[in-house]
Amino acid sequence: MTTKKRILFLCTGNSCRSQMAEGLMNKLAGDRFEAYSAGSNPAGYVHPMAIETMRHMGVDISRNVSKSLDQYLGDPWNIIITVCDNAREACPTFPGRPISAHWGFEDPAHFEGTEEAKQRFFRQVATDIERRIRLFLALPESAMNEFEYAQAVRNIGLQ
Repeated sequence: MTTKKRILFLCTGNSCRSQMAEGLMNKLAGDRFEAYSAGSNPAGYVHPMAIETMRHMGVDISRNVSKSLDQYLGDPWNIIITVCDNAREACPTFPGRPISAHWGFEDPAHFEGTEEAKQRFFRQVATDIERRIRLFLALPESAMNEFEYAQAVRNIGLQ
């Protein structure tokens, strides 16, 4: 039996992007990874449009809560991924040697427009997150050394 790798998605408010990433990773690779999410300044809620967007993608995040990264600082992690620039700047040092990467996405919570335009933007961000997660899951980890794997995870943020 192999141990699941632990992955933490970080953003500022932990209300949209990191929540969607956590849900998608657990749906797509829950047999290989335990995904969590947190924020450097938690909003205190999960955005209703994030919940709705994930529901349309077959992912239930309706019971998720917005959490502070402080509660995870002492935990062992294999991978830390920031999904917003502010979290990247505020990201503390975690114990051990987790791979750290930045996969920046625009914040759908701050998108301005009609309700329909906001929904489209949430779907676009969620689709972008899913695309990067699928690229991540397709990495041939067993054929790479630790440095190559870490660099490949970081490079996904450039795509």
